[in-house]
Amino acid sequence: MQITVDIAGQAYRADLAQPLDIGIPLREGLETVNCFYAPPMETSPVVAGDFVGSTQQGGPLNFLNIKFNVHGNGTHTECVGHIAKERYTINQSLQQFHFPARLISLYPEKTAAGDRVVFRHQLEELLADTAPTEALVLRTLPNDELKLRTNHSGANPPYLHHGAAAYLVERGVEHLLLDLPSVDREEDGGELAAHHTFWQYPGPTRAHSTITELIYVNNSIPDGLYLLNIQIASFEIDASPSKPVLYSLEPT
Repeated sequence: MQITVDIAGQAYRADLAQPLDIGIPLREGLETVNCFYAPPMETSPVVAGDFVGSTQQGGPLNFLNIKFNVHGNGTHTECVGHIAKERYTINQSLQQFHFPARLISLYPEKTAAGDRVVFRHQLEELLADTAPTEALVLRTLPNDELKLRTNHSGANPPYLHHGAAAYLVERGVEHLLLDLPSVDREEDGGELAAHHTFWQYPGPTRAHSTITELIYVNNSIPDGLYLLNIQIASFEIDASPSKPVLYSLEPT
């Protein structure tokens, strides 16, 4: 099935039969992505009398309880409820699911303090001559499949400078996706400057904007324009595990 997408007056065609999954699967155990010292995902069968919800343990079907941390165990999409004192939920904040998106790749710059940071001027250089899109997908370099099973806890991974977040707001980016544990520094004393800047909180809050963290964009997917689909579960909390999918666009 093919559909047509309009970006800045140019029509593009997307083939929905050719999805490019940029999410990281949720898995039990330690051989998967993890951050902020979250315990790994666990599953356990429901046990009620003689009933066991596990076919491997002799039950008639699998009926599992799942325990995980949305922000620490895999690809997730969050809303301003992640930092707000007021109640915002991802199910209420994200009510559209398809967006024109641009994928860009860059090396975070190393600072004198040893941090690796994505700065405003880097985004300006890559985006200045491009048409604005509602979504931006950021792939950091170097990029390899280790991102599918890295434990980022205590490693001070790269992050976004709040000036870079401000630039994205100025460009009208409503949905930011990146392959990092957080847009902010792992330990920043609770400042969360990039989160606050992107959502403009407190103030005229961008309540329908989202941040998707811990994606993985394979090197086989080139930079450029795409149609993005963000799939979430209908959680009435600040975030949900998510499955972001890209579709290549061809000019018509």
